[in-house]
Amino acid sequence: MSTPATTALIIGIGVVILLSMSLRLVQQYQRGIVFRFGRVLDQARQPGLRVIIPIADRMVKVTMQTVVMPVPAQGAITRDNVTLTVDAVVYYRVVDPIRALVNVRDYPNAILQVAQTSLRSVIGRADLDVVLSDRERINAELKAVIDAPTEKPWGLLVERVEVKDVALPDSMKRSMSRQAEAERERRARVIAADGEFQASQRLADAARAMAATPGAYQLRLLQTVVDVAAEKNSTLVMPFPVELLRFFDKLTGTAAATAEPAPPVLHPDLERLAAH
Repeated sequence: MSTPATTALIIGIGVVILLSMSLRLVQQYQRGIVFRFGRVLDQARQPGLRVIIPIADRMVKVTMQTVVMPVPAQGAITRDNVTLTVDAVVYYRVVDPIRALVNVRDYPNAILQVAQTSLRSVIGRADLDVVLSDRERINAELKAVIDAPTEKPWGLLVERVEVKDVALPDSMKRSMSRQAEAERERRARVIAADGEFQASQRLADAARAMAATPGAYQLRLLQTVVDVAAEKNSTLVMPFPVELLRFFDKLTGTAAATAEPAPPVLHPDLERLAAH
């Protein structure tokens, strides 16, 4: 026969087991979805200590946090027929836990498959230059393509999609390197030509200014002499001033015009004939 103490112990154990089967703890970042005899209840259980009916109810906890899911590297061909290897990362979270459990099986794997196929599709519609230079456009298009089939039917919200890395073939890397080098050389030549053109314009302006003031040539010559003389190992050759030559030329021309003409010198025989 069982004693009252044994009966109380058995009852106590039964109560503990019943409580353990009835109580569920839902964390702040979770929502509890209760299935009663296999049918989901309309209301999700909020965070806290929740009570369910043993045997009849089954609770599944769904995380509402943002999940960072890496997308493995995918081989894709761009619109201009360049083969790339692209990987990405998807940020998503559950907004409707009931749909995430009921409408799709294993929603993390499902959204991963959608992300992989969408990545290849978006890369295939873009040129190589767009993929390399306009990442924001590619990311926005990826987000729209992945979010469309997952938000309403699956209860998932894609918050952000980022393309992490774009791997190019070695031949394409060499071609792009040569192209970049040629572009830099072209820019250097354009800049040098523009500098020479501006310098020639300034020299032409200076020549016109000096032509209006002849003394400016001598001042410039003296300045050049001072600059050259600063070098101790230089041999300085002074040119003869052109203005001085012009002065002597004018002076000799004036003297020749004012001088009297000399009498002609005759031959001695001609002088004797003239005397006779």
